[in-house]
Amino acid sequence: MANGNTVVLVGNLTDDPELRFTSSGQALAKFTLAVNRRWQNRSTNEWQEDTSFIRCTCWGEQAERIAESLQKGARTIVTGRLQENKWETKEGEKRSTIEISIDECGPSLRWATASVTKAQRKGGGDGDWAGPPPGAGDDAGDDEPF
Repeated sequence: MANGNTVVLVGNLTDDPELRFTSSGQALAKFTLAVNRRWQNRSTNEWQEDTSFIRCTCWGEQAERIAESLQKGARTIVTGRLQENKWETKEGEKRSTIEISIDECGPSLRWATASVTKAQRKGGGDGDWAGPPPGAGDDAGDDEPF
C-alpha cells in the first residue's frame, strides 16, 4: 500500500472471532491477536518473552469467513492498516485505542495444515463487495480478489 500504513502480524487468537451485524446487515468480525516476542538477554543469557495483545477488525464477507474459519488459539497472519479509534467516556475522559483494520487474514501454516475452499461471492458480480461503512477507511476495498 502506498500510504505507508501497512502492518503484518503473526500471532494466536485469544478467543474465537466475534461476529456481529450492523443494523443494515453489514458483517463485522473482531478478534484479539496475541503477538509474542522472545529474545535472549545478552547480559544474563536468559530468555525473555513479551506479549502484545492487538485488536483486529474486518468487514463484509471476509468477516464472515474469518468467523467460520478461525478459532481460539489459531496461529494467524494478518495484514492491514493501523487505525486509531477515539471516544469520550460518560465522565468526559478522552480515550483512544489502536487496532488493525484487516486487509488480508489467514491461518499460518508453519505448524499446522489447512484445507482451502474458494468461497462463492454474494451477488456473483463485480463490485458487490460491501466493504466497511463510510469513514472506516478511505482506501478500503480498492483491491478485488480474483
